[in-house]
Amino acid sequence: MSPSSPSVTACAASPSRGRPREFDPDEALARALRVFWQRGYEGASMAELTEAMGIAKPSLYACFGNKEALFRKALDLYEREKLCYVKTALDAPTARGVAEKLLTGALATHCGETDPQGCLGVISAVTCGAEAETIRAEVIARRASSERAIVARFERARDEGDLSEHVDPEALASYLTTVMQGLSVKAGSGAGREALERIVATTLACWPSA
Repeated sequence: MSPSSPSVTACAASPSRGRPREFDPDEALARALRVFWQRGYEGASMAELTEAMGIAKPSLYACFGNKEALFRKALDLYEREKLCYVKTALDAPTARGVAEKLLTGALATHCGETDPQGCLGVISAVTCGAEAETIRAEVIARRASSERAIVARFERARDEGDLSEHVDPEALASYLTTVMQGLSVKAGSGAGREALERIVATTLACWPSA
């Protein structure tokens, strides 16, 4: 994952009767994240964002910047809180263990009972049009960074004899991330957890042995 930014510092909302009203910027950002997660970057309107965050547009701009800057902060929060399983997975002792932790972590994130279904990165990359090309490019770049880390881990596994010397670490990492993105798409389109668990089990059953 890409490095995450620190929490947003305290900000004041729009003045009310001559006095600024304080709000919790971390809570506001968490609410913005939920809107982006449900709608994607382009689908999330400023009206929806400000309503969910409980602030007016001037306060949003003053504290978070424009919509693009707000999305980047929300994406940082998403990586810190929802994708923390990626780093833990890379520390697994075997390549299959890495795959299992990544798949089960993705499943838990995409099919949570309280969070929106699917993956914020996949939703935003797929639904972004030409006007949001910079956002799409950043989402893809962050995903590529994660995939490079997985490739490096599988290369080490091959060097250590945990994977066959005939295995292509880059292709294997790409295959794994493709399955993870597919889980997100299916979860977002209404697939049940049981069906997705069968996909995870099938992927692990096909995992290459040493």
